[in-house]
Amino acid sequence: MTAVFKREFKSYFITPIGYIILAIFYAFLGLMFSSAYSVGSPDITAVISATSLISLFLIPVITMRLICEDRRQKVDQALMTAPVKLVSIVLGKFLAAFTIYALCFVPTVVFEIIFASKVKINAMSYIYSLIGVMLLGAALISIGMFISCLTESSAVAAILSIVINFVVFLMPTFSSMVKDVKYFSWLSKVFDKMAFMNAYESFNNNIFKVADIIYFLSIVAIFVFLCVRFLEKKRWS
Repeated sequence: MTAVFKREFKSYFITPIGYIILAIFYAFLGLMFSSAYSVGSPDITAVISATSLISLFLIPVITMRLICEDRRQKVDQALMTAPVKLVSIVLGKFLAAFTIYALCFVPTVVFEIIFASKVKINAMSYIYSLIGVMLLGAALISIGMFISCLTESSAVAAILSIVINFVVFLMPTFSSMVKDVKYFSWLSKVFDKMAFMNAYESFNNNIFKVADIIYFLSIVAIFVFLCVRFLEKKRWS
């Protein structure tokens, strides 16, 4: 798994993709921090939560090459016949993508220190919001990685991931739309259960729920499992 992780992590910086992702994310974070600082708001939670929208676009870029690129370059068979478990390959790729995503939030540490030098801050609020955005990112990365299994085109994988991310993002809206519709009101509860953003908002509101953590980790586990099963099927086909 370590070898796969190193290979995938380095691949982000062999091409400009890794630098572009970090540059865009840092620029966006800087803009949000500048806006909060200029109005005298020391709440880092608002800065972090604002990244959920841009993540819908950038996470697909992070995940689009994870598996389909190996198929396009015809190296997938060599990788799958290597003396390493498929779950280790998938986890190595997932952790590489997640590490890139986590690096996007490094500047928030500096921002929190700047806020702390000016006013008294609530450190737990920062920690909760950071945990929330990491869990949300992990779930979206696992979904994007699975989509990357389904196609040989990085562009198609990115587009499909963006569409699915938007569907996930709009689940609360879908829920409110059908809530009062006769015969379809039951769908409201289904959409609420599927809405990542409902669980994510708990962390932004300084509410620490073990159920929300388990929810996001379950999503990750399900899609990692699906990736492993897909590669296993490809191995024996």
